[in-house]
Amino acid sequence: MKNKLVATFSSLSINRLFLIDAVGALLSAIMLGIVLPQFHHHIGLPVVVLRLLAIPAFFFFLYSATCFILHKSKKSSLLKLISIANILYALITLSILIYNFDEILWLGWLYFIGEVLIVVILAIQEWSTAIK
Repeated sequence: MKNKLVATFSSLSINRLFLIDAVGALLSAIMLGIVLPQFHHHIGLPVVVLRLLAIPAFFFFLYSATCFILHKSKKSSLLKLISIANILYALITLSILIYNFDEILWLGWLYFIGEVLIVVILAIQEWSTAIK
């Protein structure tokens, strides 16, 4: 089962990765910009921090959706760019978590560690696909 999942994930096309990235980034932007601010007392981060993290997520959505829709010849270069941006986003998120370590509640840790793991796994797959 595990090998089949890894094989399926590693055989994703560049276009499919842009689609996955766009959907994930939109979901993150909605969660960080709309949903989590309503529950910021249970997350442990101020609303302004949550909304600031939503901004790059929204721009990543626009970028990946545009790359998915448009048929450009250099999509592997574009995929490398979003891969690097995703890693930087994960590092910034981890920095915010470390800076606010004492204030973040268990629900906040659960959400952000999950998000960072997903983003990093996706970024690694994007990079691997782009350099093939």
